[in-house]
Amino acid sequence: MKAAWQGLSAAWYRGAWWLWLLRPLELLFRIAVRLRRTLYQWGVVKTYRAPRPVVVVGNITVGGSGKTPVVVALVEALGERGVQAGVVSRGYGARTGNFPRVLGADSIAQDCGDEPLLIYRRTGAPCVVSPSRVDAVQALLQQFPVDLVISDDGLQHYALDRDMEIALMDAAVGLGNRFCLPAGPLREPARRLESVDFSLERGGDGAPVSYRPDCLVRLDGTRELPPDPAVLGAEVYAVAGIGQPQQFADTLQELGFRPSLVSFPDHHSYRAGDLAGLDDRPIIMTEKDAVKCASFAGANSWFLRISAELPAQVVEAVVTLAEHRTTGE
Repeated sequence: MKAAWQGLSAAWYRGAWWLWLLRPLELLFRIAVRLRRTLYQWGVVKTYRAPRPVVVVGNITVGGSGKTPVVVALVEALGERGVQAGVVSRGYGARTGNFPRVLGADSIAQDCGDEPLLIYRRTGAPCVVSPSRVDAVQALLQQFPVDLVISDDGLQHYALDRDMEIALMDAAVGLGNRFCLPAGPLREPARRLESVDFSLERGGDGAPVSYRPDCLVRLDGTRELPPDPAVLGAEVYAVAGIGQPQQFADTLQELGFRPSLVSFPDHHSYRAGDLAGLDDRPIIMTEKDAVKCASFAGANSWFLRISAELPAQVVEAVVTLAEHRTTGE
């Protein structure tokens, strides 16, 4: 299954000719997406309007585009301006059971998902997960006096009304062949980006989002090091279960490391055996993977802490939204 998914994803971005055979299915997908959105826009299917501003940070492609560091950076920037944000998420990968779930000090990735747990641990902001983001927002507002709600992903979750949409794209891979599923990586047609408030690229021009490697953190949290191969050693394993694992390895290489990439599917549920045989050199993994491996990873396992730097106009727009929208408006 992993190999099949990776092969399909690679085909989307290299423009394999045989994907044209899937265009009839893509047409049906486009019709279904358009019909669904129209039903919400016309009020045939009801949406929930929260009594606090809602900002959605999402994308239109399958796979990672750097949303989580952007959510972290936005929560932190708002906090510096005196705006308390709360976060809701689907909690992809969380075990089934009772939802919504409020994250706390004892939360684990299996119960709430890796990305919400990362956000909560980095920011300390109130965070609630549920397959229904409407339920998550309602639970969040019932329990926490937040000024604004940020939805981590959910651009296509139209049951939740929103005041602002921020779409993320990866400049290195763009929109692939620009086909919708299953013939391409798009969850909505490319023209959907014309309707969002901000369309940001990581690594691109215009209104770019840049990512800064901050430090290496040992998985047990007891030590931090500069991301310098002269300190840790150049030969490392790069462990990544994210949408674009090669980009993580490339980042380490840009820092001077010589990484051997060990990749897993996005949101992979790690077990101790996944790291077996990787004890002859340091392991460096993404922060998202680290929240799932801390309990069994070896002493020479680290994660690379990365921070996003947002365009000032995005932060100002969200602050203004929080300041001007009144309860119940």
